[in-house]
Amino acid sequence: MAAVLTPPAPSTSAGPRAATRPPWGGWRSRWPLLPLVATVLLPVLPSGTSGGGGPADVASGLAVLVCVGRLLFLRQRPLSATAALVLGLPAVGFAVATVTAADPAAALPGLVRHLQIFVLVPIAVYLLLRDAHGFRIVAGSLVLLAVVQGVTGVHQYVTGTGASYMGEDIRAVGTFGPSDIMGMATVVAYGLLAAAACALRTPRSAPAWLRPCAAVLAVALIVPLTLSFSRGVWIATGVAALVALTLTGWRQAWTSLAVLGAAGVVLVGGFGVGSEMIADRAASVTRVTSTPDRSVSDRYAMWSAAGAMWRERPAAGVGLKGFPAHRDGHASIGLSSGSDTAGAGQEFRRQALLSPHNMYLLVLGEQGLIGLTALVGSWAAILAGAVRRLYVARSRGHAALDCGLAAVTLMTWQCVNFLYADIGGPTTVLSGVVLGLAAWWALAGPGRVSAA
Repeated sequence: MAAVLTPPAPSTSAGPRAATRPPWGGWRSRWPLLPLVATVLLPVLPSGTSGGGGPADVASGLAVLVCVGRLLFLRQRPLSATAALVLGLPAVGFAVATVTAADPAAALPGLVRHLQIFVLVPIAVYLLLRDAHGFRIVAGSLVLLAVVQGVTGVHQYVTGTGASYMGEDIRAVGTFGPSDIMGMATVVAYGLLAAAACALRTPRSAPAWLRPCAAVLAVALIVPLTLSFSRGVWIATGVAALVALTLTGWRQAWTSLAVLGAAGVVLVGGFGVGSEMIADRAASVTRVTSTPDRSVSDRYAMWSAAGAMWRERPAAGVGLKGFPAHRDGHASIGLSSGSDTAGAGQEFRRQALLSPHNMYLLVLGEQGLIGLTALVGSWAAILAGAVRRLYVARSRGHAALDCGLAAVTLMTWQCVNFLYADIGGPTTVLSGVVLGLAAWWALAGPGRVSAA
């Protein structure tokens, strides 16, 4: 009897490499990620404006257009019901605050900006990330941006070409200048947390050198973060780092804390990296209620003004972009006219105080309880979902734990930092990217987050 020859199955002819190939194909099929990578990297360009409309904002708009084009071309269902509810919920508050504003036309730019940062960019990130490999590409871009800005900031400190701080031009601000004093600190914190997540939970398929390199980068980025003298960013980064260490297990947490402590002694004690000024700045965190400095007093006054706006219109607030117009009518007489900025290539300038530097109070004053409930509810759902999925992934030996840890820590950082900051400046669009990364991990289907 003649043997019957049958062709081999396609899966076996492709060899064992086919089983480990990313489900979304190779680099050629990953071109939709390019606008996201550009959105992350373009804030490195020097910017002389503290508003939106920069190169990174243009790239984020392109990412949204690419996302829409792919959805129309592939005819796919864009979002699950849960994801649509969670990611679209903030738009309700934005719309109500715009319609009920005293001047809806003046509130329209705020509506566009808020939709961009808190709805459209997160949705674009959520949809354009097809697997964990795409997540790592975007997270790696955050690390690259942090390294470039961190090196620039350290150079500013060493050469005395940074922003003015206590009479000396030593404050590390990167390419953002003294008008966006927290820009460099923000991107360095993002990169530090992304690198730390990779070091604590390195992907199984990663080369052997990735873990030590990620650990070295995370420790090295502490230097420019420290030289930024940004107390709010220090607190947010410390909280997020503790969350990361707690989620990785106590043994690894204590080991990591010992390494960080030794690095701190070497950097500050051994090399004297701004030890006196840093110690004084750190100590000032505990004095913000007893003996606050001028910046803290102004911040308290603006927080009080935002609360007064909310009490005047508790449901919908005074309207988007309404804080500057209503500030003087609700602030105490102790509020100064602005803050002094100088250094890093900029002459002395008086910068107006146009926001309360607290995102939650800004939303409460401008959007009322409706807007605050919608926005905070969306963020709480994303953070809770990200933590839950990380615990489930750990129990099942999930291969993409690095993505989950990065998503949780970045989202934690963002939520804590918004206690001391709000939107504004060229790094604002990165907040939308971070929200999108966390939403992807928390809300995407199991098949999209299971790649090694």
